[in-house]
Amino acid sequence: MPAAQPLLLELFTEELPPKALNRLGQAFAEGIAAGLKNRGLLADGSATTAYATPRRLAVRLSAVLPQGADSEFSEKLMPVSVGLDANGQPTPALQKKLAAKGLEGVDVAGLARESDGKNEQLVYRGIAKGAALAPALQAALEDTLGKLPIPKVMSYQLADGVTTVRFVRPAHGLVALHGDAVVDITALGLRAGRSTRGHRFQSQAAIELPSADAYEALLHEPGRVIASFDQRRAAIERQLRDQAARLQASLGDEADVASLLDEVCALVEYPTVYVGEFESEFLAVPQECLILTMRLNQKYFPLFDAATGKLTHRFLIVSNMALANPSNIVEGNQRVVRPRLADARFFFETDKKVPLAGRVEQLGTIVYHNKLGTQLERAQRVRALARWVAGAIGADPEHADRAAMLAKADLVTGMVGEFPELQGVMGAYYAAADGEAADVVEAIRQQYRIRLDQPVDADGATAAALFVAERAETLLGIWSIGLVPTGDKDPYGLRRAALGLISAFEQLDAGGRLSADGAGLTLDGLLARAAETFATPPTTAQIDEVRAFVFERYRNQLAGQFDRAAVDAVVAVAPPLAQVPARVRAVVAFSALPEAAALAAANKRIGNLLKKVEGEPGAVDRALLKEPAEQALAQAVQTLRPQAEGKFAQGDFAGALTVLSQAREPVDAFFADVMVMAEDPAVRANRLALLAELHRTMNHVADLSRLATA
Repeated sequence: MPAAQPLLLELFTEELPPKALNRLGQAFAEGIAAGLKNRGLLADGSATTAYATPRRLAVRLSAVLPQGADSEFSEKLMPVSVGLDANGQPTPALQKKLAAKGLEGVDVAGLARESDGKNEQLVYRGIAKGAALAPALQAALEDTLGKLPIPKVMSYQLADGVTTVRFVRPAHGLVALHGDAVVDITALGLRAGRSTRGHRFQSQAAIELPSADAYEALLHEPGRVIASFDQRRAAIERQLRDQAARLQASLGDEADVASLLDEVCALVEYPTVYVGEFESEFLAVPQECLILTMRLNQKYFPLFDAATGKLTHRFLIVSNMALANPSNIVEGNQRVVRPRLADARFFFETDKKVPLAGRVEQLGTIVYHNKLGTQLERAQRVRALARWVAGAIGADPEHADRAAMLAKADLVTGMVGEFPELQGVMGAYYAAADGEAADVVEAIRQQYRIRLDQPVDADGATAAALFVAERAETLLGIWSIGLVPTGDKDPYGLRRAALGLISAFEQLDAGGRLSADGAGLTLDGLLARAAETFATPPTTAQIDEVRAFVFERYRNQLAGQFDRAAVDAVVAVAPPLAQVPARVRAVVAFSALPEAAALAAANKRIGNLLKKVEGEPGAVDRALLKEPAEQALAQAVQTLRPQAEGKFAQGDFAGALTVLSQAREPVDAFFADVMVMAEDPAVRANRLALLAELHRTMNHVADLSRLATA
């Protein structure tokens, strides 16, 4: 078999979309590799290296065969009775079949015969020649280009002025090298060669590639291109961190750094990092505004004081030019950023001239949803609900009302109009400038958080009240107009709202702001009160659906941490939201007890029996308990129930279930010795009443029948 050699394939284009570049590069490489592997051309151990720069997609496969291995094959043609006549000669049907498959002249006597269980079949056996590289690569390239995750396809005309092709960006070059030989393929009106181009400004001449292995090195020098996306990203990050350390600064939030790093990597081919700065007077503007404009508009990396975390007047520029004297680049970028920062300062100073409260009425001009009214109408609903929540969790209703009234007022400010990402953040700055109470300011600032992650104390109670009220209003309002999440579509973020609501109940409980007796904030009470704030209230069915939706989100969230059956058992009884994790842990612990399986099975059996009972079972009449086993079970229930309920009332759910585990022996004896469905109606009803009492006691913490394996 011919020896395997490296294969290089490069498609040279105009600037590719930055946010899609890495994904396009990986898909291009994986598609070519898969296409050649499926055609038997990848040698064992062949490694795939993906390349992606702003102007190219490429892949290098370390071991590709010029010709695939031949392989034996067999193909059923037709039943012998159809293909051969009485004299063993081919029938017209067989002759036509052989001609259609290009097998004219085949010796019919040499065809194999195989039984398929019903008929004896004529079978042709032959040798399939292995795929040749050029047609296989052509097919793999066409398949890959057709399946690339292109954000938006564009059409453009080729140089002949007639042919139109479609791709993410116009393509200007195609390289296909197997070892040192060009593979004759075409794509997008281009014929493959060995010529590519380097850096747009620092490498003007075409680069002739002598072999596939020379690609990466020659692109680097003299091409001034780092072809690998990952290597280029690592080089940028290394320079950024070195420069930050030299200036005793930090790059800030790592998640923000990582996302910007990915985007910047897709904009440069030979990155070099320089330091820029702006006038310190701009630091009087809220730093979030400056950070956003630098990152979003200019793709700069702001620098922060390493000790305090506050924004400094310096930033890092990732340039596509490596120059001995970069002063023109640095000064040019500094000139560009100043107007942006000046705009931010102008918006901030201008916005402060009108108090936030003075902007509230303008929310009446912004439609929230045509079926739910304006942002002002929504604010009124949230205000009413926030006051109620505040009262239920021990917060100041007046402050919660004030925070809800002002929460969306920054939507009509110039700053948020320019930078929608600063909603809430700017509202908090403007509220502070207006002299609003500290907890009101903080509530406005935190309203867009995804979840609460700290126990709610007195300082955070107002923020929690607004957080809960807004999510409840969102869930019920959007649900009531039929915009229920489907599949991966959730344009109004109802799943996120439900998870946020769950986190709020958890942290309110952790902060001691939920009463154990259910007299304060509960999910049912919250949804009922929220429904009352709408001019057209949601139906009872819709409220129930939202409640079930919240519990379903909780189930999915906890199923990744705990046994699914334990989670289902707790969610089935729909307990107070804040108690769900503790109850699940208690059920997990109970499941490990030797008595658990038998009690779960018994619980399921009891539930099935009780489903057949019409109406509610009455009270147990001890005078009708004749059998020793039923007397023992009644005594066990009478003894264990107050103990379990005492533990339950203290929030010791594991202790309550441990107490109930002592019921295993009397339960087993009851079902072994007692006929529940006795002929005497009074005895039967009494035994069902006893089981109903046991069932209620056992299922106080969770529906234990969900733990039964069968």
